[in-house]
Amino acid sequence: RLIYIGAAHEVQAVQGNRLVVDIGGGSTEFIIGKAYEPKLMESLYIGCVSHSLRFFPKGNIDAHAFKEAELAARREIQVISGAYLKSGWNQVIGSSGTARALAELIDSNNFNGQGGAGLITREGLKNLKKHLLKYEHVNQVELIGLKDDRKAVWPGGLAIMLAAFDELGIEEMEVTDAALR
Repeated sequence: RLIYIGAAHEVQAVQGNRLVVDIGGGSTEFIIGKAYEPKLMESLYIGCVSHSLRFFPKGNIDAHAFKEAELAARREIQVISGAYLKSGWNQVIGSSGTARALAELIDSNNFNGQGGAGLITREGLKNLKKHLLKYEHVNQVELIGLKDDRKAVWPGGLAIMLAAFDELGIEEMEVTDAALR
């Protein structure tokens, strides 16, 4: 509830429902609300840290592990996707560190195609994944704006975000720094 309220106050208001996605270290929150009132709230036990430790142990990266990470996240999201898709939304907001970090990597490395700054697009996520899979270890990855404290955990966050985009049919997401701390 508090994550939704924080994010809703930071972005431009829209008519109808909003979807807020907050990928944390150990869980991901999915919240649908209208104006400043959350209506549908779920917390799934998939987070960037736990997912990275599980699927990219010791920082090792490969296409098979990444596919497994995406599939595991999709299975978790499928549990809630029916109710969320039925409710619908007119705006998608990514809140907190993982969304912000992914948006910055996509923007700084020109992976968004026609998408603007501060946005995460499906194309941007796919280009980021393609770039990641060129490497065998997270410490080898060369990306403008990749911070040292994010190197070990961003592959898990990327897999979860891709799964959310796929399962919920998201094409574009606005990003805000606002969330619960």
